[in-house]
Amino acid sequence: MQRVTGIGGIFFQAKDAVALRAWYQRHLGIDVQPWGGAAFSWADEAGQPVGGSTVWSIAAEQNAQFEPGRASFMINYRVADLAELLAALREEGCQVLEKTESSAYGEFGWVIDPEGNKVELWQPPAGQ
Repeated sequence: MQRVTGIGGIFFQAKDAVALRAWYQRHLGIDVQPWGGAAFSWADEAGQPVGGSTVWSIAAEQNAQFEPGRASFMINYRVADLAELLAALREEGCQVLEKTESSAYGEFGWVIDPEGNKVELWQPPAGQ
């Protein structure tokens, strides 16, 4: 079974999310969008677009999105088959959260690693 196929996104919390987003935009040139982050489109060696992107986002410090994890960050990993992977992780004794989400952006599930970090698993919609 194929498990993680790439990084779908990097999310982290900030004491002043608005100011930190502005800093990254001004000093590093990240095209921060009104929703609080940016999407970096993937390209091949020749610079031609390929199907996919990596999301980068800053959230307010008091954001329930990271619970029950204890870290101020969360990495989103792309996976080929979310249901199959969650079942395998449960079978392996991992702390898999019962809640999953389905939307136009794909399927999402979560597991807590041994250090207490919430890890997001994302199966993109077909064609991405």
